[in-house]
Amino acid sequence: MSQPPQKSGLAGYENVGSDYLNKRQLKKSAGWVMLWALGVGAVISGDYFGWNFGLAAGGFWGLSIATVLMAIMYVCMVYSIAELSAALPHAGGFYSFTRNALGPFGGFVCGLTDTIEYVITPAVIVVGIGGYLNTLIPDLPLYACWLLSYALFLGINIRGVELTFKVGLVITILAMLVLFIFYGGVLLTGTFRWENLFNIPAEPGQSSDWLPFGWTGVFSALPFAIWFYLAIEQLPLAAEETHDVVNDMPRALITGIFTLLILSVLTLVLNTGVGGGAVVIGSSDAPLQEGFSVVFGAGEATAILTIIALTGLLASFHTIIYAYGRVLFALSRAGYFPRWISITGKNKTPWVALILGGAIGFICAVIIDRSGSGGVGAALLNMAVFGAVISYTLVMISFIKLRLTRPDLERPYVSPLGIPGAAIGGILSIIALLACFSISDYRPGVWGTSIFLVVGILYFLLYSRHHLVAQAPEEEVALIAEGIEELQ
Repeated sequence: MSQPPQKSGLAGYENVGSDYLNKRQLKKSAGWVMLWALGVGAVISGDYFGWNFGLAAGGFWGLSIATVLMAIMYVCMVYSIAELSAALPHAGGFYSFTRNALGPFGGFVCGLTDTIEYVITPAVIVVGIGGYLNTLIPDLPLYACWLLSYALFLGINIRGVELTFKVGLVITILAMLVLFIFYGGVLLTGTFRWENLFNIPAEPGQSSDWLPFGWTGVFSALPFAIWFYLAIEQLPLAAEETHDVVNDMPRALITGIFTLLILSVLTLVLNTGVGGGAVVIGSSDAPLQEGFSVVFGAGEATAILTIIALTGLLASFHTIIYAYGRVLFALSRAGYFPRWISITGKNKTPWVALILGGAIGFICAVIIDRSGSGGVGAALLNMAVFGAVISYTLVMISFIKLRLTRPDLERPYVSPLGIPGAAIGGILSIIALLACFSISDYRPGVWGTSIFLVVGILYFLLYSRHHLVAQAPEEEVALIAEGIEELQ
């Protein structure tokens, strides 16, 4: 393989020896079932916590319309990244795709927004964990709960990728089982009430309780509808740890998104339709626990099921810790972030990246909680969604550009939706991005994330673009392709 050039547009490259990459190795451990569990597990907490704030923002039909729109966006994106992950199977995931299509700057921006999404999302989930535990132990110190959750699952992720995947599979299956116990309980006990879906009164000027906040409510509910599917896109980050990435990655992505579509419909309808309905569920920090209390009573059975229900939150918490570890690893290995972050150690896991991301997420949760603004979970959720939808837009643009400019790129899997699907997904992601600013209480967090993004871009322009690593897999493939294009 020829030596890559030392310059590529804005970027300057440094060559490294084999010792550099030897200290930054990952281990292949996953088949498609493990990948499916990684993808579904990353998202499944959205059926336990987070989605329900969309009821308060848009009412039941407002959130339902928002959910349909976001489901379309995710299906379009999943098929697109299934194609890209088979063609460009590297640990950088979205950063790898956008680097090849949009150059080093585009790759960095997408990687940075992915970092924001994956570091903030566990902070959202750990707040949800605290909310569920607080219903059982009212005097539980929340910060201690958050810290212990991080410590336990950081330990599992650092211990080894095989343990990470196995734990992820077990708790994902348990989390799905808990949801189906709830769905079955609602249907068999007759506790579902259709009128509960529409008990949020219409605001002045609105003529119907079906859309109590009008179409503005639909727009405001978009970030919360995303929570049903957020993080399925992390799967390509496992490319370098997958035995047969070309076949297993598309299979896991597509199976995963259709699993999540089924769960989202059942949760939205059945959880909203019990107990106090949309009014109560829309403001709850533990909506599934509210449902358990109605279906099974307020006794020991509900307490036990609530404890078991934590598996849903823990599944996502565990697997998204994995995700931020890999995106930090890939960007650091390539020189976009400080290189010391990507050291892996004897277990072949990026332990420095895992600890660093956990510390930042925990601090974000504490800062927002201490600020005195209510709804720490919802505020963090909007920050995570804001980072995510920027990366979605960039990856859809990248898909289209690579289809047009690199038609000869080997594509073992081809998206049946093609360029039209990517275009629809991209348009919907831009709409979702704008929706992140629609609720005034959460705008400070989104603006804070925007400021962090600007600071990161300045870091790239002033420093890291001059110190990229030519031999990092994502960079090496892109540089060779650019060299071929120059010759042509």
